[in-house]
Amino acid sequence: MGSTVKKSALRDYDYATWFEIPALDIDRATGFYNEIYGINMDVTATSEFVMALFPATKGIGGAVVVGPGCVPSSVGPLLYLNGGDDLDNVLSKVDAAGGRVVMSKTLISEKAGYFALFMDTEGNRLALHSKN
Repeated sequence: MGSTVKKSALRDYDYATWFEIPALDIDRATGFYNEIYGINMDVTATSEFVMALFPATKGIGGAVVVGPGCVPSSVGPLLYLNGGDDLDNVLSKVDAAGGRVVMSKTLISEKAGYFALFMDTEGNRLALHSKN
């Protein structure tokens, strides 16, 4: 049988600690995310991987990654990115930046807020979330 975990302890965890969005073209991918978020991602490289880091000073960070095993996909787990105060501010830039809106801003519930789905320039299906 499975291990026993105190239920109260589970509420103390951020279940995600880091994310990576696979890409085929680091310049195209960073251009897309820089455009929709109005940011400048720092790019770093190892012998096998190139990573563009989302600028995060608190909370969960992540990167766009090019390298072995980094294959963009429109299926599989769905990553929800922060849409800020109103996800329409980010979503409205997706098409012009080379992506495609798959589902416009949709109410989940008054308590949970809103979400929208989009495809990035690399072929990844991603979501945005905001409370408003």
